[in-house]
Amino acid sequence: MKASAVDRGTLGLVALCAIVVAIGWMGVRPSQQVRMRLPGQDGAPETVSLKSDVLAVPVPGQPVAGAGVAGVTDGTWTGFRGPDGGNVVTETPTLRTDWSSEGPDKQWEITLCEGYAGAAVSSGRVYVLDYDEADQSDVLRCLSLADGQEIWRNSYPVPVTRNHGITRTVPTITGPLVVTLGPRCHLAVWDATTGKNLWLKSLVAEYQAVEPRWYVGQCPLVDEGKLILGVGGTALLVALDINTGDVIWESANPRQWEMTHSSVVPMNVGGTRMYVYCGSGGIAGVDAESGKILWDTTSWPVQFAHAPSPLVLPESRFLVSSGYGSKVGAILFQVSDAADAVDIVKEFTPKEFNSEQQTPIVYQQHIFGVRKRGGGVLVCMDLDGNEVWSSGRDRFGHGPYLIADNKIWLLDDHGTLTAVQANTESYEPIAQAEIFPDGHDAWGPMAIVDGKLILREMTRMACLDLLSESEPQD
Repeated sequence: MKASAVDRGTLGLVALCAIVVAIGWMGVRPSQQVRMRLPGQDGAPETVSLKSDVLAVPVPGQPVAGAGVAGVTDGTWTGFRGPDGGNVVTETPTLRTDWSSEGPDKQWEITLCEGYAGAAVSSGRVYVLDYDEADQSDVLRCLSLADGQEIWRNSYPVPVTRNHGITRTVPTITGPLVVTLGPRCHLAVWDATTGKNLWLKSLVAEYQAVEPRWYVGQCPLVDEGKLILGVGGTALLVALDINTGDVIWESANPRQWEMTHSSVVPMNVGGTRMYVYCGSGGIAGVDAESGKILWDTTSWPVQFAHAPSPLVLPESRFLVSSGYGSKVGAILFQVSDAADAVDIVKEFTPKEFNSEQQTPIVYQQHIFGVRKRGGGVLVCMDLDGNEVWSSGRDRFGHGPYLIADNKIWLLDDHGTLTAVQANTESYEPIAQAEIFPDGHDAWGPMAIVDGKLILREMTRMACLDLLSESEPQD
């Protein structure tokens, strides 16, 4: 049967409408991409592509003076994990834990941009690499240890958007200089007293470095007068002259590993000094004098991301850990006597030990660390990785910790500080106080100088006086 003219017209109109709808649908950009989320991804891109805004080296500004005056202090906290990189203070006054109901005395508190950047301290000055969202600039702030007032600030322009926070690194102080590594791979050296920028370079422009998933988390290492960084790209590690930025050596990168959030650590094996670094595809040991790769291994399964630094142990051993693997949480390695190979001593399941962000601590011939599995349980292990005790139901999440006055000071995710006796027999909590009401993501590394504990949550940094007696409460 033949269709009528009306039927044909109706069919034609329907087809035309369908075509219009299809074109409109294809032209509409979806407001949200649909893709598989990985644990802990928090919306971060798979990789951060090289962009023109970081290929150009920014021009630093001039120091801007504030009203602050340097405090008085005998001690220093020269960078990530303290003066010797161990996160332990052995010589310190007795730190009080007989707090009032309000907790330890809070000497000062300031507001920061979102992030986890920690403090370095020297000569009564506190240095923190912050970000100014209004000016779109990385900004190095020099604060008074006494009251937190700003002594000076200096900055350079770089566009950064929130990517589960912005800032992540700790400055490194060496003599009269401060070294910073910004979220988008900008390396800078500043005069510690005046704030003048001495030199600045982009690791993306110079080495084709790839920004890590959540921006840069690596903290600069200064060792034996050299500035050491894990770069990726055209060089796995580089050693620079700290005064000029000139290259001392560049190591090869035959496996084309990329930069991770992990920091470089020095290690001595026999008469050989090396730098141990966790790249995106494994771990390498690089000769400190020449930059030659002494050994590397792909046995460490870097999955999704890697943040903790290698933990150097006695007898040429080191421990690496992460929080993203479902089968392997940590591995204990041993470097050969000839310093040219590594062997696996022990593999840990995530149930035995893993750590997503913080690096464990060696103290009294034991390892103290917070295990991610189970919500952040504090554990004490012997040097072979056998568990001695755990904190059981007491959980600390991803927060930082350090050891001072034979006590472990832990900050949990929400900004609650706990003091625990650092012994190798049992778990003994001593005191606890909420430092940041309504705090969250309190993950930035802590610093302690002369009984002054500096710690932070997502947008606030505070200095606690652990020497003074808290005022009694009515």
